[in-house]
Amino acid sequence: MIDRAPAGRASTSPGDARAYHEATKHSWASVRSDRHVLDWANKPFLFKVYPEALAVPLPREVAPPTLPTLQAVARGAVPAGQGVVDAPALAQLLFFSAGLTKRKVYPGGETIHFRAAASTGALYQTEVYVVAGAVAGLEPGVYHFCPGDFTLRRLRAGDHRAALAEATARGDLVADAPATAILTAIHWRNTWKYRARAFRHFFWDAGTLLANLLATAVASDVPARILLGFADPLVNALLGIDPAREGSLALVPLGRGAGPAPPSPPALALALPSVPLSAREDDYPLVRAAYEASALPDGAAARAWLAHAEERTSVPAPPVRVETGPTGSPGAPLREPSRALGETILRRGSTREFRQDPIAGTQLTAILDAGLRLLPLDLDRADTLVETYLLIHAAEGLASGAYTWDPVGRAPRLLKPGEFRREGGELCLEQPLGADASAVAFFLSDLDSVLARWGSRGYRAVNLMAGLLGGRLYLGAYGLGLGATGLTFYDDEVVRFFEPAAAGKVAIFVTALGPAARRQSPRDLPIAPATVEPLRPGEA
Repeated sequence: MIDRAPAGRASTSPGDARAYHEATKHSWASVRSDRHVLDWANKPFLFKVYPEALAVPLPREVAPPTLPTLQAVARGAVPAGQGVVDAPALAQLLFFSAGLTKRKVYPGGETIHFRAAASTGALYQTEVYVVAGAVAGLEPGVYHFCPGDFTLRRLRAGDHRAALAEATARGDLVADAPATAILTAIHWRNTWKYRARAFRHFFWDAGTLLANLLATAVASDVPARILLGFADPLVNALLGIDPAREGSLALVPLGRGAGPAPPSPPALALALPSVPLSAREDDYPLVRAAYEASALPDGAAARAWLAHAEERTSVPAPPVRVETGPTGSPGAPLREPSRALGETILRRGSTREFRQDPIAGTQLTAILDAGLRLLPLDLDRADTLVETYLLIHAAEGLASGAYTWDPVGRAPRLLKPGEFRREGGELCLEQPLGADASAVAFFLSDLDSVLARWGSRGYRAVNLMAGLLGGRLYLGAYGLGLGATGLTFYDDEVVRFFEPAAAGKVAIFVTALGPAARRQSPRDLPIAPATVEPLRPGEA
């Protein structure tokens, strides 16, 4: 059985990343003592709407990306691509990363909309803004993207790329890009259900969305890079958002060759109201404190943070070599035929039940090899942020057991053989998904080393990277006709299970993969079958 004894380490500052992480762990005791009840009458509205802002409809004819999914995922970025960022290209990038892709209509009229990327609890707290400067077919300005009607709403007129570039540590990328996407998180839309743990979810969900955005950019030959070194107050002020309720998470310059950005017009305080999400919003001080403690005050601080982090030495521990059996063969992963990326995203859901059938070992290694690659973050040595551990329950050609992913050999390395379905379910908050999946990926981090190198802002990077890798596994699985889902977990029990290899690390995120199953129990079926309708952009 899994050891359920509580564990943790003392900390004194509530805003410190280590203190926040310890305060928001799941344990056997914390889950059973939780008395939180969801107030469905006060559930937040799933769209942010600016009723007084100028609406700019995006092109409705959006071409689906045709590059095979595994190829798009494996490439990760196009640093010197020649793809044009015009209004149709921007529409494609937004639709296949944050758009509404289908709706399910249940008997009685209840309708659920699905978006291109998964979100914890289907709450979709991640918002996307666009700072456009040289996008053909779109006037320069600062825009908010509303997936509900597939429209940009202009918050500011004029080219503000220079001001945005000044707020970042890689202003050269921003100034040279025709447009920059900015991802934010609305606190209440996630804290309504997940409360103080929501700060983690902000970055998991943003990472999942970014997996789609990067893959779509690759398929369109559009350069894209993720920037975490930026001044939060300046970016938030440019967007006109209140950081106590909504905060910026990541910037993604899109395209290149736009030329020097002109001086930005004055960024006066915005007074554009948005539609309230709920009758009442509850405040979670831990979330606010974690955001504030990891914020950078200005552009100089952002540049100093990135430069200082790159100057620090960090000697990673040697890889654990456990000679207990075969390491697994990487096979020929990218030779696995996969669906076109556009079809994959349109089909993607969030698996609610897995069959326990085995999958081909070549399929699993194809997904892992494509998804677990170095990604285009502005951080030096971003590959040291997280490590991937695996429970492989049923993959032909691979022994059942606990593994770690070997990034050099591009293959799973066996830590201990055995049948661990029961343990997989228990580790994943006692959910059957962790037991029934073919494989479960656990993203762990040497958090103390990360914080020593990058400070509390490194905690943002760790969670974003884990969500991004999980999102890439999502795409790989659906690209091969399988299912996937993100899972929550018992923090310390995950680490204990993978010791000694995982000693000193912390659990960050979990993704399960395998063949999806339809529920067969009569009590799980609706009175009549639900209808699933694919959506074109703007058909909400």
